[in-house]
Formats: sequence, C-alpha cells, structure tokens
Amino acid sequence: MSAAEMITELIRKSHGVISTAEAQQAGISRTTLSTLTADSVIERAARGQYVLPDSLPDELYIWQLRMESLVYSHETALYLLDMAERTPAIHSVTIPSTAKVSATFPAKVKVYYIKPELHELGLMLLPSKFGHEVRSYNAERTVCDITRSRSRIDDQSVIEAMKNYVVRKDKDLQRLAQYAAIFNVTKVLRNYLEILL
Repeated sequence: MSAAEMITELIRKSHGVISTAEAQQAGISRTTLSTLTADSVIERAARGQYVLPDSLPDELYIWQLRMESLVYSHETALYLLDMAERTPAIHSVTIPSTAKVSATFPAKVKVYYIKPELHELGLMLLPSKFGHEVRSYNAERTVCDITRSRSRIDDQSVIEAMKNYVVRKDKDLQRLAQYAAIFNVTKVLRNYLEILL
C-alpha cells in the first residue's frame, strides 16, 4: 500500500482528520506528510492536523484544536445539545477574558469573553456531527448564556432554546437556578420559564 493510500484510509477511519502524531504512529513520517501535502493528496487543516482535499472537514473539531481554551456556547451549544432546529450560520464560542483570538481565526465565529473563573462552569464533552468530541457547555449553562446575551441573539432563537430546554428529560432546574444566580439572570429567566412551565 502506498503512503497516499495509507494516509487516505487513516483519515477516513479517524472521522476525516488525522494528526501528525497519529500519522507517525502508523509509520508515515513528517517528511512524507509534507510531500503528500505538496502533491495535494492531503491538506493541512490546522497545525499538525490533516484532511483530504475533497472532504468536508469537521470545522468545530479543527477550530478547537487551534485554540485550546475555546468552548462552544450559545447557538452552537444549542446545536450540539440538539436544542436548535438548524445549524447556526455563525458559530459561537466562549473564551476566558485573559485569552486572545488569533488573527487567523475564522471570521464566521462569534466570540464571547467570560471571567476566567466562570469559563469552565458547565463544561462538558459532546460529539460533533462528525463524531469528534468537542468542548461545549451543558444545557443549563447554555440557557443562562442565551438569556444573558439575548440582545446579540435573535428573539426566535432565545424562545426556541427555552422551549427545547423545558421539554428535555435530563433538565436540572436546581442547577439552572444556581447558574442563573451566578450569571445574574434569575429574574429574566424566570419570566421566560413561567410562561413555558
């Protein structure tokens, strides 16, 4: 089997993305990766991450690899939690206020900043639609984020998020109340939920 065939098979088996380390474990050197990239057999999606040129890459996973502190939030978290009817046109991420976004980061990402001590509150791993684990917030944190940022989000998305949260079997109203107090959205959130519950 040629290096090109081997890398193609490895990328397909790993949900469309392979790292330099994974390629090396399979016996493909960095030099070979460079040659395969130059020959357009593979494309470099991010530092140390490769995809096939004709593939639809897992952007959420690749963006996460490019920025370790990134957590998917707001509309993107709703999407990952199956609380949204459609894929967001612009993905939302939250990073600590002490972090900086690279100038090369895609413009189609809406960035929210949060105090570092609140950055990991409600953090969980969820599968992307391509099968990779990505960092996202849980349903309760997401509902609080949507409520806090309602002036930057269309009304329909806010109402849809509330309706979808209320019908979740795994909702935790006690956790939601705790998070609402932390983010100072208790009163506003209560107004939404009183109509729906």
